[in-house]
Amino acid sequence: MLTNPPFGGKEGKDAQTRSPYKTSATQVLFLQHVIDSLKPGGRCGIVLDEGVFFRTNEQAFVQTKRKFLDECDLWCILSLPAGAFVNAGAGVKTNLLFFTRGGPTEKIWYYDLSDVKVGKKSPLNLERFDDFFRLLPERGENERSWTMTRGEVDAKNYDLKAVNPNAKVEQDTRTPDEILDLIEQKQKEIAEAIGKLRAIR
Repeated sequence: MLTNPPFGGKEGKDAQTRSPYKTSATQVLFLQHVIDSLKPGGRCGIVLDEGVFFRTNEQAFVQTKRKFLDECDLWCILSLPAGAFVNAGAGVKTNLLFFTRGGPTEKIWYYDLSDVKVGKKSPLNLERFDDFFRLLPERGENERSWTMTRGEVDAKNYDLKAVNPNAKVEQDTRTPDEILDLIEQKQKEIAEAIGKLRAIR
């Protein structure tokens, strides 16, 4: 099964009747439906917005993710950059999930593309996935990939959000005096440029 449910929709009571965990969130109801529709051994690739992953303050979200991990082997989460679907009119942050029905999740392999800049003139092309496909067979790890155990997910109250532990954090190591000197230099350059513009007039 390959699917991309709608995001951000609100469903009424009638649409919730067949779902074990009641919520108005369309994508959560859809995920419950997908889980129940798959036969044992059935595989699925699904696009979900990031809100499903980190929301732990609504019971239906937590219950659905617990059911998901209990009944399916969620073996891969691919974190896409914001704007991956901007050309389709959706700018929300999304993830691709790959799972198999019939056994619980023991560990999840993550791959992070969230830092890639995407826009209408710079779409997310297939070349960006070369490293992902290279590592996927063995679930290899590098600066973009890592593994999380089921115990770690449970301890975070089923927060599945992809937070790359290998991401490099850029720090500004300049001293306050160095920054002030730079500001003064830029102010002088601006003043000189304004003086030249006034002279032309």
